[in-house]
Amino acid sequence: MLSLPNLLTLSRIFAVPILVALLWTPRPFDYLVTFVLYCLVGITDYFDGYLARAQGQISRLGQFLDPIADKIMVAAVILMLVSSRQPDAMPIIHGIHLIPAGVILLREIIVSGLREFLAPLHVSMPVSKLAKWKTTFQLVALGALILAGATPDVWWVHATGLVSLWAAAILTGITGWDYLRIGLKHMD
Repeated sequence: MLSLPNLLTLSRIFAVPILVALLWTPRPFDYLVTFVLYCLVGITDYFDGYLARAQGQISRLGQFLDPIADKIMVAAVILMLVSSRQPDAMPIIHGIHLIPAGVILLREIIVSGLREFLAPLHVSMPVSKLAKWKTTFQLVALGALILAGATPDVWWVHATGLVSLWAAAILTGITGWDYLRIGLKHMD
């Protein structure tokens, strides 16, 4: 059960409290450390699936934990970026940019609920290529926004993060609707 892919997935879950602690009352150096840790955690997201497929170690535990690890990390980082700020500064995500953050969080909850509802019916909701792009934009957005805290004078880092956040939210809406359509077919 505790194969290397599953250990990589678990490492993402165990990294979340560290990411949250670093973003709790961050200073620019904390954002930089958080960015490095976030990048390492993001890389494990790729390698756990790759190794599981390459080594024939796909397990039910991995299939269960992988989406949970992703959702926990994304939700925790978004919440911290909405609330964290440098002294006398705005939060990293604020104003109208709270909309894509909310869309992403709501979609994660809805899709999790749909998967839970459809599991006893033996209806799978495989991850689409568009959903993989959504995840990529999310990871880039959150990474850039964390890095923006470390480089507050480099405006384009923050702008890249916000543009990627909006792109992720648009893809989130599209893929969320796709999953909801599948789910609605199985509801009375």
